[in-house]
Amino acid sequence: MIASDTERAQEAAHELRQSQAFCPIDEAEAVAVIGGDGFMLHTLHQMLDSGDVKPVYGVNLGTVGFLMNKYRKGGKLLDRVNRARSIAIAPLRMEAVTQDGAKTTFCAINEVSLLRETRQTAKIEVSVDDRVRIDELVCDGVLVATPAGSTAYNLSAHGPILPLDSNLLALTPISPFRPRRWNGALLPDRSRILLRVREPSKRPVSAVADQKEVRDIAEVTLEVAHESELALLFDPGHALDERIVAEQFIA
Repeated sequence: MIASDTERAQEAAHELRQSQAFCPIDEAEAVAVIGGDGFMLHTLHQMLDSGDVKPVYGVNLGTVGFLMNKYRKGGKLLDRVNRARSIAIAPLRMEAVTQDGAKTTFCAINEVSLLRETRQTAKIEVSVDDRVRIDELVCDGVLVATPAGSTAYNLSAHGPILPLDSNLLALTPISPFRPRRWNGALLPDRSRILLRVREPSKRPVSAVADQKEVRDIAEVTLEVAHESELALLFDPGHALDERIVAEQFIA
């Protein structure tokens, strides 16, 4: 079990340790994560970076808790973990090239977003599977979201909510100016997306993969890393796929 450093999460972790035994993380078959969605993403990224990927059961002591299960004081956490349903999610792999030619690779569980760094709008060429689809997207930015992340930044940018088993990605513009009527696209998750920045020295753009940022981008290539699937554990009736469907009916 690991917990965020917030007071609420630490108190809950202390209470859970008093009622049941936990083994070291490196010996565990599954990991309980106590905190909020941000801490959950941080933990999942640490697993991806280390290569030591285990099923994860989140306990919400944050704000939204979309990726988490409800905290129940005095509840038997290990019993809940044993009864939990596993949901597989695959992250996006971002390969970014900066204006000076440096290359960086990050994974994103929710989305990769390209954002203008100055007051001037960004100009971005959009290609899918080696074919240019939009020669020049004039905008504040553009993002590519996974189904797991489609209810996050993507939704606030008026992108579509994607069912978890849809095998789709959402390509969503952020405050587009030209083409004015383009609202984005749904793409198969086998697609290879290339976003190339036009006039990068005049109109600099940063790329953000969840919480990791690379500035002064020249181009970004995106593909789903199917070989790096993560397993999230949810209580019966409260799985991530049901939450994604339910989100579409919230007024």
